[in-house]
Amino acid sequence: MSKVYEYETMYILRPDQGDEVVDGTIAKYENFLREQGVEDIQVQHRGKRRLAYEINKHRDGVYVQMNYKGGGHAVAGLERAMRLSEEVIRYLTIKHEVPKSESEAEPEAVEAEA
Repeated sequence: MSKVYEYETMYILRPDQGDEVVDGTIAKYENFLREQGVEDIQVQHRGKRRLAYEINKHRDGVYVQMNYKGGGHAVAGLERAMRLSEEVIRYLTIKHEVPKSESEAEPEAVEAEA
């Protein structure tokens, strides 16, 4: 069984698409993650914003953020699909450090008095 990590994927869609296409693209990637066994998917549609610099002759982009828990295989598949997509102009995935719960934490070493 693979380890489960928390991930955040931010991607930018082309600004020249209609609302239906944008919503369909967001649903497509969300469904892809569900098929991969990812849990606790949270999608935030950030809307159209000005880019810091031009990407593929676009000055604006539609920002979408997804937070989820899953294995690395799901992230690899998602990024491959985004790389091959015409709608996505940029994407980035970050793996968050998950703090250990107290039950999983290593017990502290006890110093012996000499």
